[in-house]
Amino acid sequence: MHATVRFLSLSALLLLASSFCHAQQAMDNDAVIKLAKSGLGEDLIVQTINASPGHYTTGTDDLIALKTAGVTDKEIGAMLSKNANPNGAPVATVAVAATGSALPQGVDEIGVYYKDKTGAWVQCAPEIINFKSGGAMKSIFTDGIVKGDQNGHIPGASAKLTLTHPVTMLIYAPEGTAPNEYQLLKLRTNSDNREFRSETGGVFHKSTGAQRDSVAFTSTKIAPRLYQIVLGPEIAVGEYGILPPGSITSSNAASAGKIYTFHLVE
Repeated sequence: MHATVRFLSLSALLLLASSFCHAQQAMDNDAVIKLAKSGLGEDLIVQTINASPGHYTTGTDDLIALKTAGVTDKEIGAMLSKNANPNGAPVATVAVAATGSALPQGVDEIGVYYKDKTGAWVQCAPEIINFKSGGAMKSIFTDGIVKGDQNGHIPGASAKLTLTHPVTMLIYAPEGTAPNEYQLLKLRTNSDNREFRSETGGVFHKSTGAQRDSVAFTSTKIAPRLYQIVLGPEIAVGEYGILPPGSITSSNAASAGKIYTFHLVE
């Protein structure tokens, strides 16, 4: 009698455990977003991702959606790690896995990229800028430039790259560089060159800024050191350039740097 009771009890426990395992649903992007919005701590969400079965979509648009919903880089790293090792132990080097795996196809070195009509990422080729002070460039630049300005001069009346609204771009930045250190500049066109200039008084050597011709933009971090920019119809057509930090080395003497240029059309 007692043996029969023990057997039935053990069978009931096994049935209950089996039912629990089957009831445990696989995690996905929506489940992680739900946890993030619930107010749970980052470490607890990461532990849940590591301990639960799951499969996650981690394309560029998926990563943007996750970040917009409040999912942290560490949590995204755990999702990437789970995809790479679904049945094994959690990968200790989550940050390394996230850095390498989160890069979209075609993005493999520091620079600026644009999304072409097929959805592929293409690296922008930089152009050379020549910098001189306003006094030295006065015979070349008109339009009211006065001595003390710092002027950027790009050969050619138009960029070779033409992009159509809306434009989606990526900045893959060097370690320790923030996206707001890059500047989007509206270039002034002449018959054989494009130009931009700083405020009078040598702003370049103070803050490496091109304040007069800069255009405000917002960026979304989609992976470590990787930032997406979308230029919509609010950005007027014309010649533009993205100026990376460190391009300007001098405020008085002639110098050279690089800029990623494009011609924006409707």
